Amino acid sequence: MSTSAQGRGAAALSRKVSRYDVIVVGGGHNGLVTAAYLAKAGKRVLVLERRYQPGGACVTEEVWPGYRVSVASYQSSLLSPKVVSDLELERYGYRVDAKDPAFFSPFPDGRYLFLWQDRNKTLGEIAKFSRRDAETYPAYEEHLERLSMVVESILHVTPPVFPPKGVFDLPEYLKLLGKTRGLSAKEIVGLVKIFTQSAADFLDDWFENEQIKVTLATDGVIGANGGPRSPGTAYILLHHCMGGVDGHRGLWGFVRGGMGAISDAIAASAKAAGAEIRTDAEVQSIKIENGRARGVVLRNGEEFDAPLIASNLDPKRTFLNLIDRRHLDADFLDLIHKYRCEGTSIKINLAVSALPNFRALPGNQGPQHRATMHICPDTDYVERAWDDAKYGRPSQSPLLELTSPTQYDPTLAPADKHIIGIFIQYAPYRLRQGTWDELREPFTKRVLEIIDEYAPGFSKGLEHVQTLTPLDLEREFGLTGGNIFHGEMSVDQMFMLRPVSGWARYRTPIRGLFICGSGTHPGGGVMGTPGHNAAREMLKFH
Repeated sequence: MSTSAQGRGAAALSRKVSRYDVIVVGGGHNGLVTAAYLAKAGKRVLVLERRYQPGGACVTEEVWPGYRVSVASYQSSLLSPKVVSDLELERYGYRVDAKDPAFFSPFPDGRYLFLWQDRNKTLGEIAKFSRRDAETYPAYEEHLERLSMVVESILHVTPPVFPPKGVFDLPEYLKLLGKTRGLSAKEIVGLVKIFTQSAADFLDDWFENEQIKVTLATDGVIGANGGPRSPGTAYILLHHCMGGVDGHRGLWGFVRGGMGAISDAIAASAKAAGAEIRTDAEVQSIKIENGRARGVVLRNGEEFDAPLIASNLDPKRTFLNLIDRRHLDADFLDLIHKYRCEGTSIKINLAVSALPNFRALPGNQGPQHRATMHICPDTDYVERAWDDAKYGRPSQSPLLELTSPTQYDPTLAPADKHIIGIFIQYAPYRLRQGTWDELREPFTKRVLEIIDEYAPGFSKGLEHVQTLTPLDLEREFGLTGGNIFHGEMSVDQMFMLRPVSGWARYRTPIRGLFICGSGTHPGGGVMGTPGHNAAREMLKFH
């Protein structure tokens, strides 16, 4: 054989393309869920993950020697019980300790508030601030539970075609209306209100005391582009009240081994069913021929073929980065460009030698440290924090949510050491002045100053600090705009409109290409439901 023929033969071998039934782009937890279901259905599945480990933003990393940190996502509640059961996640190590107490809020006047698993204990706490609110609270919880049950009933539903294309689409809408059967007229009004009201307006209808309201309102603004008085934040509050731990509705908990244990369990289930997971494998583009997805090309030039592709990346990254735009029509591209996908959250992780010793409740180790510790004295404080972000400034006095997973799982840190995670609102991705590389350190310093106001000397016990700005969340985890939900969870970007009208059923304008991440119904959080729903739709595809 001639030298040139040998060269052509070697080149042909180097271009050999591996073939699969399904390729999942992005190994975040939803992508892993999609892969697991499809593998269990007998498909030959390949997952391609850009980072060194699967899990996306749901990971545990040894950030400092001996400290295993839930770097981004940090608590569990919303993970679908169906996904947990179907994929046998407990068999693969998934364990959650329900948080108790749920919340601890210290206030500048020296008072404090606990919310406990035990309702009677909670009512006693609320009564310290308002007897009327203590009497109202059980009805408030029952109202939220009724509304949650309706919303939860559509979490695993594929949204109907919107707008309807004909009478054949109407039965799906009638099924949705049937979900409200059994609700009273007052509860139906409440359902409409919770999708449209602000968290502040919703809570004003129930409570009189400001400290009670601001403690509950925090669930309405976590991860949101809006303050407690922004319309639509009432639904975010409800979204965070859904789910539960060990069958107890509304509870949040800490995962043993950190949040990465969720992703590890899903990955183990997927592998047991035959899925292949490759890390350090960044997809550069999706191959399309005659309007149909055919495979992917990696950054290093490797190619893989499959008739079905699922993208776990957010909608902007999927359609604007991986696909040649000549394959998408102008109207669809316009909708994707307009999809709002900028975040306002920062995550700070701390390794500490001592827990915060609060002025309002002194002590180095107590129930306050097992709770989510809020620093937000009133609703006006949180609204002013949002005002800063709204105009492109990091909040001068942000809302802080502190958690210490080592109170439930001491193995996450060396002996007598602790991890503190701080989730912060607000810090806009798009800054009017400066860059996040310039502002990361001064903003971190300001956050620690605020904690020291409530727990004097806390910052002196710091051993390590990691700050993830919206820009860092984008760089490290591929979250466009640093948005932890893969896009705003506002009414006009939910359910039949998520990510965009006409394309909320996990399919895309490219035949054989599906999206399976949090940019689809039912949205953000560590749920696994988008991945579950997408897999179901992919199995229907012919």
